[in-house]
Amino acid sequence: MCGIVAYLGEREAAPLILKGLKRLEYRGYDSAGIALLNGNGLKVYKKKGKVADLEAELKDKPLHAKIGIGHTRWATHGEPNDVNAHPHYSQGENLAIIHNGIIENYASIKKSLLDKGYSFESETDTEVLINFIEDVKKHKGCSTEEAVRLALLEVVGAYAIVVIDKDNPDQLVAARKGSPLVIGVGENEFFFASDATPIIEYTKEVVYLDDFEIATVHNSELSIKNLQNQEKGAFIQTVELELESIEKGGFEHFMLKEIFEQPKSIADCMRGRLNADTAHIQLGGLINHLDKLAKSQRIVFVACGTSWHACLVGEYLFEELARINVEVEYASEFRYRNPIINEGDIVIAISQSGETADTLAALELAKQKGATILGICNVVGSSISRLTDAGVYTHAGPEIGVASTKAFTAQVTVLAMMAIATAKNKGSIDDGQYRRLLSEMAAIPNKVEEILKLDQEIKDISKLFTFASNFIFLGRGINFPVALEGALKLKEISYIHAEGYPAAEMKHGPIALIDEDMPVVFIATKDSSYEKVVSNIQEVKARKGRVIAIINHGDTVVRDMVDFAIEIPTSHEMVAPLLASIPLQLLSYHIAVLRGRNVDQPRNLAKSVTVE
Repeated sequence: MCGIVAYLGEREAAPLILKGLKRLEYRGYDSAGIALLNGNGLKVYKKKGKVADLEAELKDKPLHAKIGIGHTRWATHGEPNDVNAHPHYSQGENLAIIHNGIIENYASIKKSLLDKGYSFESETDTEVLINFIEDVKKHKGCSTEEAVRLALLEVVGAYAIVVIDKDNPDQLVAARKGSPLVIGVGENEFFFASDATPIIEYTKEVVYLDDFEIATVHNSELSIKNLQNQEKGAFIQTVELELESIEKGGFEHFMLKEIFEQPKSIADCMRGRLNADTAHIQLGGLINHLDKLAKSQRIVFVACGTSWHACLVGEYLFEELARINVEVEYASEFRYRNPIINEGDIVIAISQSGETADTLAALELAKQKGATILGICNVVGSSISRLTDAGVYTHAGPEIGVASTKAFTAQVTVLAMMAIATAKNKGSIDDGQYRRLLSEMAAIPNKVEEILKLDQEIKDISKLFTFASNFIFLGRGINFPVALEGALKLKEISYIHAEGYPAAEMKHGPIALIDEDMPVVFIATKDSSYEKVVSNIQEVKARKGRVIAIINHGDTVVRDMVDFAIEIPTSHEMVAPLLASIPLQLLSYHIAVLRGRNVDQPRNLAKSVTVE
């Protein structure tokens, strides 16, 4: 992985592809490259580092071309360097390829090619694949499109690829399995990309490739076949995405912009679904499955990273409100321990991108075992939305910052609405509880606006902790997942070691770390665990720990006890995570910026993890 852009049409390919690669920088990468086909033949240029480093390398190069492919790479096979960067030539330099994913059986294919006299410059599985395609083409005497199809029949793993052929200047061949690929359709021009962000400037008409499909653009025509060589129709959809939504809009970083977008993103998530005045809640995507949810004996959530933390909040919500047994699983571990899934179970997958490889694999397993599978994701047309029986879009808008912020709160918003609707359907909450919860949800966007006014205050606190080397985040009950998420945000973007714990677990080990140099963040809002959290704060202060507490307005008890208090509006315990997470996002952001970190593109991380 990580980012693919390709073009065939009447425009100059190089500037278009380079701009597209910049739009994909948010996905995380360590090198970039481009291949162009023109009167000088098929030329590959690639460079370790950022797209800007590639642009410097391209200065004074003959870049005029109407066809090209480009890539930003996040290293899987082989270290980040110029040689391992994409695109990769075939040995004869007649073909070049860009590839997201992992070819799992590349070693056996490579051995076979070595026996035939092939040599390899890089350490990548991708160079093996393009040489395999060239070998098939040479020995079968077939077209590039057919060689790609025959080669992929023998490939094990995940891929999104685009292949360019020196002898066919009016053709690009693309294919996908387990890694996203979208085709933009213009007037006598075509765009290929990992997602729609590089495309929307030029066209909103797109085709989402499905697994095991091969797309060929030739002589201004698009054809799609499956690996069995059967023709498939090109289903063109309109992307509901505005160019302004993927620009910074005056903010210093995308992450800060997205933190400040949360009043709107949470409101958009509820718009048309929740009306507190009429005591109405309806999630259109779940209309035919709400009874099944209410009658279910067991719900299993599967997710990774921040989405897993949202699932933990969902566990509290469904168990408390709907009285349904819930289990939360790491998608990356789920299918490797032979999980017990029954036909009556409901498996809910959560993913911002809808393309997370581990989560998709977990869903496939659950589907095979007969469970009802539901999805919560942000990207329309994504793999999870197409695989699941039903689901809910979060409508958070594009999230460019690698560290998830508004996607997390949107996911929690959806989970809260699902839990409330299920509880109402089941009768596990009365009408008064139902109406109060709807009112509390409706008030969240305005309360988030209020919290965002604390930005400068939180920045001032952050200045005092810029040089910390460790942090502990503590919370209890439904705020324990908020502590985990706060710790993850800090470590992701500032590179400070941070851990989240249930506050009561501090005494079972982490308390040994407490001293005057250890910052400890408590989520100490007034809820059913409040008195216990106050006791935990006293235990930390007795050991000279420096405490930052997230508290409710007017809480003088905790405010007088801690070093720093960040006051947020009071809310119902079940929706408190939507508020408590906001100051933790700002705290992490400001600490990271003060440490000189690239908060939008933290090292080693990718936005969408499409390989296992």
